Amino acid sequence: MKVTDPDKLMLLYERLKDVCLVEKEVWKELYLPRDVKHGAILTNIQDKYEVLIDDPTIEDALEANIPLGGKSLGAAIEEYKNHISFVKKG
Repeated sequence: MKVTDPDKLMLLYERLKDVCLVEKEVWKELYLPRDVKHGAILTNIQDKYEVLIDDPTIEDALEANIPLGGKSLGAAIEEYKNHISFVKKG
């Protein structure tokens, strides 16, 4: 299921940036704590998302910005976010 909710997308773009900076490469899987509408929030239960980038040159551009730090990578993700999508995995 492709993520379209703007708030969730904002979290996923931020998570993508953070994971890429830690791993030093463009990462294709992300995990976020599961949204819980009622009851206790269990932080060990996470949803898995596949990162899809529709153009290899965009992936190369993101990769090139990783060594430049968080601001640079964040700006690149913002610039290319129309080419980056997330699919929630079951």
